[in-house]
Amino acid sequence: MAKNRMTIHTGHRRALTPLILAFLAGIFCTILLNSGMGYTNSLEFCTSCHSMSFNMEEYKKSIHYKNPSGVRAECPDCHVPKAFGPMLMAKAMAAKDVVYELLGGIKTKGQFEQQRWEMANHVWDKMQATDSRTCRSCHALAQMDLAGQEKIARKRHTSAEQEGKTCIDCHKGIAHEEPEEPDEATEETTQ
Repeated sequence: MAKNRMTIHTGHRRALTPLILAFLAGIFCTILLNSGMGYTNSLEFCTSCHSMSFNMEEYKKSIHYKNPSGVRAECPDCHVPKAFGPMLMAKAMAAKDVVYELLGGIKTKGQFEQQRWEMANHVWDKMQATDSRTCRSCHALAQMDLAGQEKIARKRHTSAEQEGKTCIDCHKGIAHEEPEEPDEATEETTQ
């Protein structure tokens, strides 16, 4: 009988070992994922690419970088959704940009300016499609004190809410210089 108990006890241990290892691996992977997300959601990481140094100079001149309240919106606040699923999707889509940068990407301010219109439109389209979700994580029309705004802002925010407009409809160029739309002739020669 003692031998049977020992066999049963040893059998339980053997059955539990893979479960314990899987549990520990899950914890390790969660910590690794969380650390990676935290690191890649930092201003330092975002601006570590050479081509982002051009954006950084513009950003430093914006109200999102320095303002009377001391609240700063950094790259991920505007470009990476807070919700986990959309954040993972944004990170997966951004991986191609990191690879592009590692392969040489945009090396000069001239190359950056040449691609600025296309890059800006890509971001604007994404913000339009998500109803400016990242903007609204800080700026909610329903929470705005319209009486404290200048007359023109109050009027535009009121009509934007009534017309179902999203932030990016009116606020292009808020943190980065708004690019000029290329001439059709210029656009055709660069393609």
